[in-house]
Amino acid sequence: MKLDVNALRYLTKDDFRVLTAVEMGMRNHEIVPAVLVDRIAGLKHGGTYKVLRNLLKNKLVHHDATKYDGYRLTYLGYDFLAIKTLVNRGVFASVGRQIGVGKESDIFEVATEDGTVLAMKLHRLGRTSFRAVKSKRDYLRHRRSFNWLYLSRLAALKEFAFMKALGDHGFPVPTAVDCNRHCVIMSLVQGYPLVQVKELQNPDDVFDTILGLIVRLAEHGLIHCDFNEFNIMIDDDEKITVIDFPQMVSVSHRNAQMFFDRDIECIYKFFNKRFNLTSEKNEEQDGSESDDEGNSRPSFLSVKKAAGSLDKELAASGFTRKEQVEMEKYIDEDAEGHDSGSDDEEEEEEVGDAVPIDSLMIDQDHSNEPDCNLASRDSGVPGTFSEEHGTSCSGENRLESSPSGGNGDAKEPLESEGKMLSQEDEDNGDSSSDDDDDEEEDAELTKKLNKQRKKAIAAAHGRRRPVSSRNAYKDKGKGTMNSKIQRQACKW
Repeated sequence: MKLDVNALRYLTKDDFRVLTAVEMGMRNHEIVPAVLVDRIAGLKHGGTYKVLRNLLKNKLVHHDATKYDGYRLTYLGYDFLAIKTLVNRGVFASVGRQIGVGKESDIFEVATEDGTVLAMKLHRLGRTSFRAVKSKRDYLRHRRSFNWLYLSRLAALKEFAFMKALGDHGFPVPTAVDCNRHCVIMSLVQGYPLVQVKELQNPDDVFDTILGLIVRLAEHGLIHCDFNEFNIMIDDDEKITVIDFPQMVSVSHRNAQMFFDRDIECIYKFFNKRFNLTSEKNEEQDGSESDDEGNSRPSFLSVKKAAGSLDKELAASGFTRKEQVEMEKYIDEDAEGHDSGSDDEEEEEEVGDAVPIDSLMIDQDHSNEPDCNLASRDSGVPGTFSEEHGTSCSGENRLESSPSGGNGDAKEPLESEGKMLSQEDEDNGDSSSDDDDDEEEDAELTKKLNKQRKKAIAAAHGRRRPVSSRNAYKDKGKGTMNSKIQRQACKW
């Protein structure tokens, strides 16, 4: 949108009050309801609606009545708010011609009261030529919702911070003066973009100076990411000035090497095409792959980061040292947690092997059972009582496998083994119905013992109670499939 400041001189305090009310309402609304604007502005006798009609006439706000009656700020209205604030601060007193247009900003001349000419850069993210801001820039960081005015404000704040820090460290950048909303005021560079220069007196010196700037930025922990002929200003004395900083990232960024190599490649291609620097530079480029010691082309791996890192001071995009330390600390804690978890598993196995509580309960409830069954239960294998009766003692296996069930034939081989086996034969000489009852009682006892062992393990680990299944309430019904499967498994 073209900036026309003629209407700015005719706006009243009420107009700016309503514009500010719409701006405040856009923090939580994409389209601010007219009732909310009236409530925030606080004008008497319904004066807000009259002011809104005047602002709408000058295209400072946009009216939307698709879902409800509401308004939103346009870029022109946002420009007027920023310019009004900077004029009240005394930063400048007049606005001049437009001197530059980019894919995400417009640049105008402004003058102070004493006649000093400055440059005013208005960020205008969201244009048709550059709408992939969310994927190309990291202005949002962790935020999800956004509007273009807010993104422009973040870009302006970021550029102002980078410009001021680089100027303090002696880099050839414009002098940062002030910033408000999406507007950045800086010193006017007396020069031309490098893309407009056709001839240079010393192209080799300019080329080396530009490459030295890229390396120097990397030594301070920053990468420009858009270092090309459009963002390099050169004056009549062939002095270089770098502009456009919102996209700068840290050398700790995961794609830092790719951005660094891309900046170097852009400079090589431009000087090769414009000033025919092909003979020496290309030979050096080819020799850099084979000989690292004689390499004159800058390499990202050979850059040594200085002690004072600007990426940490400015919180540049990418992984800083602090984040790397936190990540390493997290990895170490995770490894320690894994080791402690393995130790807990070993302790759990030791508790399962001992099971002193279960063995005591078995001795109290079934003191007349064979020693082989007790040993098998102490081993911690749940739900195998029927298998233990069939496999643990050879004498019991012969008794249960006999089809006739006669006790006399079974006592003869067992009398030679001792009195204990003969007593067991007498106890096992019951009817088949008594055996089924014993098996059911053993299955119920198995459930109880398993629960007691789990409680003992949980008590050893210091937990209050074992975590139950989220679907445990489904197993309470008698007719569910899960309960039938459990009963059938217990009989097995």
